[in-house]
Amino acid sequence: MTGAVRSPKALSLALMVGLPLLFVLSLRVGASGQLDLGSALQGCLATLGSGEPLAGVQQTILELRLWRTLTTAGVGAALALSGALVQGLFRNGLAAPSVLGVTGGASLGATVAILILGGAGPALVGVADTGMATVIVPLFGFVGAVLAVALIAALAAPGGRMSVPTLLLTGIAVNTCIAGLLSLISSLMLSDWEVSRAILSWTFGTLDDRTAYHALTVWSGLALAAVAVPFVSWELDLLQGGEDDAASLGVNIRRVRVLCIAAAALSAAAAVAVAGQIAFVGLVVPHLVRLLAGRGHRALLPLSMAGGMVFLLTLELANHWLLGGSALQPGVAMSLVGGPFFVGLLLLNRREIDSW
Repeated sequence: MTGAVRSPKALSLALMVGLPLLFVLSLRVGASGQLDLGSALQGCLATLGSGEPLAGVQQTILELRLWRTLTTAGVGAALALSGALVQGLFRNGLAAPSVLGVTGGASLGATVAILILGGAGPALVGVADTGMATVIVPLFGFVGAVLAVALIAALAAPGGRMSVPTLLLTGIAVNTCIAGLLSLISSLMLSDWEVSRAILSWTFGTLDDRTAYHALTVWSGLALAAVAVPFVSWELDLLQGGEDDAASLGVNIRRVRVLCIAAAALSAAAAVAVAGQIAFVGLVVPHLVRLLAGRGHRALLPLSMAGGMVFLLTLELANHWLLGGSALQPGVAMSLVGGPFFVGLLLLNRREIDSW
């Protein structure tokens, strides 16, 4: 898009218009039929305790759609923010939470929590949602994400200097190790159907039967991660010229690294804790926002969050509209979109890659 006009204000306006429309469509449309706009609004007000509930099972259906929509939007925003932070920190548009092991580490942590909880496996796929699972799974997901990122950063920059090829290769290696561990755990738990089903659900990603707890978890993690945005935006812009130049301009490189890694890990962990592995959102969304709104992180980071909401809500709506009851799991659908996108990025950046 060389020479193209990049307008953060225009993109902000488009997202502000598109997000409410997608939210309403997500409430109105579902496998159990359509709701008119008035019923959808009445059901939402009733959920907040400010109106009469819908008749029969309609109120229950509306509430399930509401929590699913809020969770989907939160997951999209959290993964997109994580990707934007990682790409800015490592100065590499090909970086993403999934590529660098953040989501894999969070999934491994959540899987370990499933094993610890044992019989709580059904609670993690929407059958029930009480007890220690509400605390242990997100906590272990966060710890897993932080450890994965810390390991990759330590291996890719033993002398304190980050090499892009080493970073990506290290990320691939750590991801492979994590995938091997997840496969081992899955094979050992085949005899326990409930736990095995919970682990498989995380592998494919799930947004079905989400509850208020799931929405609260992902939005709480996103809110905490977003606190770091004002403290790293300017510094990430300066880092694009190199760490030495940024340091000479007063940037505390260590502080920026810690804030970015912690925020990226927290937001990705919150998303994985409620939805499992949904790869490539953190790769695709920041890249599209950068093309449309420019590279300044003061606009890029918040717009990536809004873009992540719109992107994942659109994908889920299209998935259910086109396939109905046979809709793909979100992780599978996103891989079908994100995989070719990643290959396209590699082809478009071939000259830059050849110079590494």
